[in-house]
Formats: sequence, C-alpha cells, structure tokens
Amino acid sequence: MPDYLDDLRLAHVLADAADAATMDRFKALDLKVETKPDMTPVSEADKRAEELVRGHLQRARPRDAVLGEEYGVEGTGPRRWVIDPIDGTKNYVRGVPVWATLIALMEAGGGGGFEPVVGVVSAPALGRRWWAAKGHGAYAGRSLSSATRLQVSGVSRISDASFAYSSLTGWEEQGRLDGFLDLTREVWRTRAYGDFWPYMMVAEGSVDICAEPELSLWDMAATAIVVTEAGGAFTGLDGRPGPHSGNAAASNGLLHDELLGYLNQRY
Repeated sequence: MPDYLDDLRLAHVLADAADAATMDRFKALDLKVETKPDMTPVSEADKRAEELVRGHLQRARPRDAVLGEEYGVEGTGPRRWVIDPIDGTKNYVRGVPVWATLIALMEAGGGGGFEPVVGVVSAPALGRRWWAAKGHGAYAGRSLSSATRLQVSGVSRISDASFAYSSLTGWEEQGRLDGFLDLTREVWRTRAYGDFWPYMMVAEGSVDICAEPELSLWDMAATAIVVTEAGGAFTGLDGRPGPHSGNAAASNGLLHDELLGYLNQRY
C-alpha cells in the first residue's frame, strides 16, 4: 500500500497557501461577496484560495485531476484532489472564525469508486489544523512535527452521547425531522457547531456523533478520512461508507447504528 506521506506533506503546503489568502481577507471591510446560482455566498477569498491551491497542484502534481467547489473538475485519472476553499463561507463573511479549508486526495479503488487517502482540514482563524493519511492515523497540531494523534471516544450509550449538527431546516425538508428530534431528546447533550468542526470533534473524542442532511463531496472528502483514521465511522445516512451519499453521519463507531436508526426512522 502506498504510504501517501509525500501527498500529505504537499497537502500541508497547499493548506498553508490557502490559509495565507483567507486570513489576509478575513474581516476585511471591502471583502467582495457574490451569490451563486444555488443562492449560497462566495467571496473573493474563496476564489483566491482555490486558485492558489490549483496553481500549486498544476506544478507539483500535473497528472492529477482536481475538483473544487468554485471551479469544478479539471483533468481525469485515478487520482483526484478535492478542494473546498472555505467550508463555512457564511461564517467567514460575517467575521465568525469557524471556517476551514478542506483538502483531500482521492484515489480510484478496485471497485472503480474513489476513496479519500489524504485529508487536511485547516482552520486558521481558530489556530487549528487536523489531518490524516490512509493507514497512518489522524492528527491535530500546528505542523507534521508538532502533532497529537487523534482517537474517537469510547462512549457506548446514546444517553451519554454528545450530538452535534448544523441546523434544523435541512432535516425538516427531507422529512427526517421527527427522528432527528427524537435523537436530540435521547442524547446527553446537543450543540449546533456546524460545518467541518463537529467531524473534527468526533475525531478528537470530544463529540460522539454528528450528522448533516445535505452535503457535497468537497464538504466531506477530507473530514471522512480524518474521522475514520481516528477510529470512527463515516457514512451517508443510507449507511454507505465514505463521502458518497450527499449527506453524512459520523460517530465513534460504537453508536453508529443507533445514529442511523434515529435519522432514518419514519423516513
């Protein structure tokens, strides 16, 4: 099995470049923000960060394909970098520090599908970064040489679990609100941290379960491998492993079946 460590080192370089671009414009009074066709915001910083990452990849990995939220897919082949330049743009444009650049490398597997093999989640306004490479575990810290290995929690009862989510509206739109609310009544604690952060908390063991009803591949590719390399489970609400279902459920593994059961009940 490839060790992917060179790719992981490159992903950190890419994240460094993105962090410099995004922090330079964070809380800028003249920040330019547009509305995309799907009615979500995009800032000049989103575009600049993705352009920088793509430029680095063109020089360092010219044969690899790239998929980014702002500029789509470019290239073909068995390796694909997946980029979300700012996950949490709504927070970013309001000056809330909970946002991150997500960078993943996905590789074609034996079944023809792509699976994440490297992931970096960098949240410079929080001063945090998380990363993982297939077969090497998950870590958090300021650099590869200054890091702490991540491990999911050992909580095994849903009544003792901390549950993180994004918002209520998506669950209602999908007809899953009843099961979602039943879950919130059963767990020990709920918090709506949103975006990338709950998944990183699952990987760290500070949150036990989290889920979102509607996501894109670039929202999940990096977070999925961090969670799984920390010993957790990451699937769609349909139970399909990985970031392929258009939604996500992540857990410490011990609570995963119960999590899916609640979110699919009466659906």
